[in-house]
Amino acid sequence: MFFRSESSPSFKLPPYPYDLLNEVKASARALFDETVDLSIGTPIDPPPLFVPSALATSGKERGYPPSFGTAQLRNASASWIKRCFGVDMDSNCIGATLGSKEFIVALPSYLRLYNSSKRTVLFPEISYPSYEMGALLSGCLPFRVPQDDEGVLLLDELPKEVAEDALVLWLNLPSNPTGRIAGMERAVSWAQSHDVVLASDECYADFYWEDRPKSALEFASKGVLAVHSLSKRSNLAGLRVGTYAGDSELVEFIAEIRKHSGMMVPGPIQDAAVGVFSDDAHVATQRTRYWERLLIMSEALSEVGVDAALPQGGFYLWVKAPEGVFSTGFDFANWLAKNGGFISSPGELYGSKEVYVRIAMVATTETIKVLARRLKGLSV
Repeated sequence: MFFRSESSPSFKLPPYPYDLLNEVKASARALFDETVDLSIGTPIDPPPLFVPSALATSGKERGYPPSFGTAQLRNASASWIKRCFGVDMDSNCIGATLGSKEFIVALPSYLRLYNSSKRTVLFPEISYPSYEMGALLSGCLPFRVPQDDEGVLLLDELPKEVAEDALVLWLNLPSNPTGRIAGMERAVSWAQSHDVVLASDECYADFYWEDRPKSALEFASKGVLAVHSLSKRSNLAGLRVGTYAGDSELVEFIAEIRKHSGMMVPGPIQDAAVGVFSDDAHVATQRTRYWERLLIMSEALSEVGVDAALPQGGFYLWVKAPEGVFSTGFDFANWLAKNGGFISSPGELYGSKEVYVRIAMVATTETIKVLARRLKGLSV
């Protein structure tokens, strides 16, 4: 006999954001036999050619891998941080993650164990949905920080009680979805002066277009955690591998929690990641692909009468609808689906109060050219 509770869960889980796009997908299918999904930043280009061989020949599939990450992986990550950002990072201040999303969502839980006196999670007003979800799943209080027109966080405008209760402040530069890159040093300084952990999601660090890559680790290490991922950089989203780096005390504390909970990147994947972190040539190739696609789609949308400015970083176009034409981002996404046959993400999924969509350059360059031709001659 099984026990069955008659009561409903005390926590009502909100819908997964991208599950809300069924109507948009139906609109795209109405006129086109094959639709192109540009709503999620899922890489479609090939990873480095040596990855399959590294996975098949490591011999590490038999034993349990170190939760903290192998010395080779952490050393490779440290070398990449030095090359990319000019920061010397002790490999003992770097740990392995299963991609970056699981770490982003779990971090408030870890920090609540580290400092139970605070419970507010700060994140940009317009941002990736997982920062808010991490707060909710951790029993914390999510708080959207207002931003200026450049995307800089207006931290000095926070209510005093919010600032005093802040457990962690999330940064994401280049921003998903906006592509903006401003305000990193100012945010790090504010977090330091308010005794708040600064968590910097830097998964798009290799895709700065007008400036060199930046990391929060350049400005401080105490009280700072930077999260990096091979998903976007190296087209390895399916392998789920990344790192977190920064404050030695925080890294050690988090690593022990993850060890107890069995969070381990599989051994063969750690071996492959060593080679991927060590190779920059494939990233340069990927940068060229994304920039070409951004140029093509930005020009096509601009000809339609849409503000599709190129981003300062990342591989998304953050596209604003013409004033008064559409009521919501979902309406705008539906129009693009019906006329272009591709699926985009409404701005509401990221907290936007204005009518925007996000378009990811995750189709081949030839496919992006096809979509651009579909839009040619249209007018919003």
